[in-house]
This record gives sequence, C-alpha cells and structure tokens, in this order.
Amino acid sequence: MRKADLVAAISEKTGVPKVDVLVTLETFFKEVKGSLSDGENVYIRGFGSFVIKKRAKKIGRHIKKNIAIEIPEHYIPSFKPAKVFVEQVKENVDALPDEDTK
Repeated sequence: MRKADLVAAISEKTGVPKVDVLVTLETFFKEVKGSLSDGENVYIRGFGSFVIKKRAKKIGRHIKKNIAIEIPEHYIPSFKPAKVFVEQVKENVDALPDEDTK
C-alpha cells in the first residue's frame, strides 16, 4: 500500500475529502520527523513508537581502496510496533494461505 492508496482508503472510510486527508497525513509525517530531529521520541498507544537509536562508532572498510575507516557514532530513526499491533499482524498473517500453494 502506497501513500495514495492510504489516502484513498481513509477518505472512503471517513467521508473526508482526499485533499484534507493528504494534508493531515503530510502534517503528521512532518511532525514525527521534526520531533525525531529534535531528539524527542513519538509514542502512539496501540500502534507503536518512533524512537531514535544510537549507533556506536565502529571500524568499516572502504572496499575500493582496501583501507579501514572509522564510522563515528550516529543516531538513526526507528519504529517499534506496539505489542497489540504485533499480535494482530501475527494472527492475521498466519491465517493467510502460503504463497507456495497458489
């Protein structure tokens, strides 16, 4: 499902015009990005958490030059789904037929 599909589905289920749904989604994405950029995690009960993870410095390798380089510590955004969300996905996906049997 792409963003356009998500907008269409929300619009159809709620009766809100697609333009308004798109503006709302875009604003949500900007707020999440802004909060994470400011070092603040975002918690949505029953859905999950958008958190910042710290990656320690490490030694990498520049393949073409065959030299070791130091990769400094850095932070990356991450999503951790809520337990309720994980359980719902497990139950529904397990009920689907396998791709091999088609």
